[in-house]
Amino acid sequence: MGIQVRRSAERGFADHGWLVARHSFSFADYHDPAHMGFRSLRVINQDVVAPAMGFPPHGHRDMEIFTYVLEGVIEHRDSLGNHAQLRPGQIQVMSAGSGVRHSEYNPSKAERLHLIQVWIEPDRPGLRPRYAEWKPTEAQLAADKVLIISKDGRERSASISQDADVWRVKTSGAGVLAHELRAGRGLWFQLIAGEAEVGDVKLSPGDALSSEDAGAVTFVHSGPIEALLFDLA
Repeated sequence: MGIQVRRSAERGFADHGWLVARHSFSFADYHDPAHMGFRSLRVINQDVVAPAMGFPPHGHRDMEIFTYVLEGVIEHRDSLGNHAQLRPGQIQVMSAGSGVRHSEYNPSKAERLHLIQVWIEPDRPGLRPRYAEWKPTEAQLAADKVLIISKDGRERSASISQDADVWRVKTSGAGVLAHELRAGRGLWFQLIAGEAEVGDVKLSPGDALSSEDAGAVTFVHSGPIEALLFDLA
């Protein structure tokens, strides 16, 4: 299987004082023609937001956006009337569709907010905007690999308007994680914490691996890992 590796240190970087961000793909002032996205996957930002700071109201359209909280609390408000706070392991999903405005803040005065935000292009423009949340059950908390995003909402996942499956990977120790990639699809594996190996390729926190070759991909890890695994049409 042919694989490509995107090293953490090669990602775009921005330090705004209140926000420190890593960009896997071109975003805002970071532009790299070689890294504009992967299939329908357009943005993976890893952000650290200072206490009592955040993103003021701003607009989006024609994008499926989800935020995975790693540390701290995120407070969300939008023009659809939604207001929520989410904690580590929880996800907020917003279909921007024909247009929506939202804000994202760190409500804590002492703790930082650490998150992964993902943008996926929808399968068609002009959809009706909507908002949803995903919170794991006890069984899902204990599972190594859990489907969190899909087109059809199966297995209690949150649904988006794109043929994209996203799994949250979170293991408690050493082991082997396998994923079967079907013909015509693409895999993106974003490692958040821990270390993993695929063949002779070693991945460290922040590294990513992609492939468009059908077959089994096996991740060997000598300790706990946390990651997001994308399987995209």
